[in-house]
Amino acid sequence: MRRRAALLSAAALLVPRPAPAQTAEAPLRIGTLRYGSVNWVLDVARHHGLPEAEGLRLEVVELASNAATQVALQARRVDLIVADWLWVARQRGEGADWSFAPFSTALGALVSPASAPIASPAELRGRRLGVAGSPLDKSWLLLRLLAMRRAGFDPAEAAQAVFGAPPLLAEQLLAGRLDAVLTYWTSVARLEARGMRALLPVAEVLRELGFPEPLPMVGWTFSEAWAASRPDALRHLLRLTWRASGILAASEAEWQRLAPLTGADSQEELRRLQAHFRTGLPQRWDAALRAEAARLYDALAAMGGERLVGAAAHLPPGTFHEGPWPPV
Repeated sequence: MRRRAALLSAAALLVPRPAPAQTAEAPLRIGTLRYGSVNWVLDVARHHGLPEAEGLRLEVVELASNAATQVALQARRVDLIVADWLWVARQRGEGADWSFAPFSTALGALVSPASAPIASPAELRGRRLGVAGSPLDKSWLLLRLLAMRRAGFDPAEAAQAVFGAPPLLAEQLLAGRLDAVLTYWTSVARLEARGMRALLPVAEVLRELGFPEPLPMVGWTFSEAWAASRPDALRHLLRLTWRASGILAASEAEWQRLAPLTGADSQEELRRLQAHFRTGLPQRWDAALRAEAARLYDALAAMGGERLVGAAAHLPPGTFHEGPWPPV
């Protein structure tokens, strides 16, 4: 019922609005990954005329990697990217003025073959684990913390962990050279379509660690000074994102249209991508949820230390953009 209410809430914003009398003077330069979900949402927005309805001009700059989007933002080649708020916080701790507004709460999972004899974190000892990203990946830090609390061991020491890009790890898992892979939600969907099972969703890890509410881990990232200079443009972009995400969550036909952009190899893979995407519509962004995110930051900082958070031992003020949610 809660998910249905969420979709209906998003759909309520799909009612056509009168186009503003004047389009914003300067385009919003948005850095994206070509095959990432941000590009899917922006494609939906353009297909349905939402930029015009919101009085925006969007200039999408496709980049090769998350690191490339961060460099582009820092060089002021783009106005906004979607990034992890851990990166935003670290940058603020070093003097930058980046701020974060929610984009998605979708999270990855620990994935294994359906026949694998792994049923809980306690059975990860000695296993060959693939981890998407680096040893400082937040999902890996959370899984380690859960295993230490629930099973009394650290997988970083007691398991055989290897780190890499999701496609490479997926190949290794499918070939039987890994027992399980901790990866991002898009890769989880693709692996499920190939017969793998999501053994332990990261959302469940968070619940086990005392964070029951879905937290947006990635979001629109932008300069606080830029936002102060263009508050209406930011507000309209957040509303555009919300409306386009609602369309994508509710419409199977939209996924069929987007199939080439998603890179899905089958209808089953497309169905899985839609199912995971639907879990990621942020429903709250109030002071209480931001406080929970700050508490999670402290837990991650304790695990990752200065290598993860730099000088920002606690969440720097201003990391999170405060505004009405859902965007109106």
